[in-house]
Amino acid sequence: MGWGLNWPVLKALLAEMPPMAARGLAGLLAALALAGFAALRGVPLAVPPGRWGPLVAASLLNVTAWMGLATMGLLYLGAGEGAMICYTMPAWTALAAWPVLGEKPSARRLLALLLGMGGVAILVTSGGTSLDWGKMPGVAMILSGAILFALGTVWFKRNPVGLNPLASVAWQVGLGCLPLAIASPFLEHFDAGAVSMRGWAAFLYMAAIPLCLCYLAWFAALAALPAGVAAIGTLVTPVIGVISGALLLGEPLGIRQGAALVLTLAGILLAIREPARGRG
Repeated sequence: MGWGLNWPVLKALLAEMPPMAARGLAGLLAALALAGFAALRGVPLAVPPGRWGPLVAASLLNVTAWMGLATMGLLYLGAGEGAMICYTMPAWTALAAWPVLGEKPSARRLLALLLGMGGVAILVTSGGTSLDWGKMPGVAMILSGAILFALGTVWFKRNPVGLNPLASVAWQVGLGCLPLAIASPFLEHFDAGAVSMRGWAAFLYMAAIPLCLCYLAWFAALAALPAGVAAIGTLVTPVIGVISGALLLGEPLGIRQGAALVLTLAGILLAIREPARGRG
């Protein structure tokens, strides 16, 4: 729910704060909070010798590219649309694992990708079969971010850093958001004094809930459940994104959005379910 609600919250925040400043500064705040929590728990934060390269590479793919592109994509798309498009990630991850890890995708995973892209195709049509070209830059950005996130996921699996998951997230969020925060003053105009109390509340929500609490809850779920079972919980994220976008921002929610959501959820479910006989 925290990740799903972040889509309309972020969309609303972008009306008052430019994308790189919003994501970059919130990410740095979240990274400090996560590092502090790790220290309180006695979790070591020191990066093992020789593992800075893989850590920085994963941070750039999983955070810098993903958060930067997904946030800028919301300038062209609704919150619910962005949430649905981003959740083609499980299928892209399965596809990226083929060249990087040698894990050939099954027919189930390929079907998952087709279903997810079918949902995207429905979202970018304005009526009948005509494309809504005004949405295409946002679609391209969020899809690119999802693909790069998938590459970062399999890269990190092939090149593990050897950190506790909590410490790993703190480092990745911090290192990944740092370039966005640094680039913001040169590429954007950000007037902190012009941000309303509502805007700062959205900013703090983004730092505290999706980037801190949700990651902690996710790792707790992974510790208590098999990964495939825990991943099924992510099915609620695009649903919450679509519904909250309609309720909070007045975004359209009709047959077209419903059909896209059904295809997206079917694709996610196929992508995260392991075949009964394991991998070949």
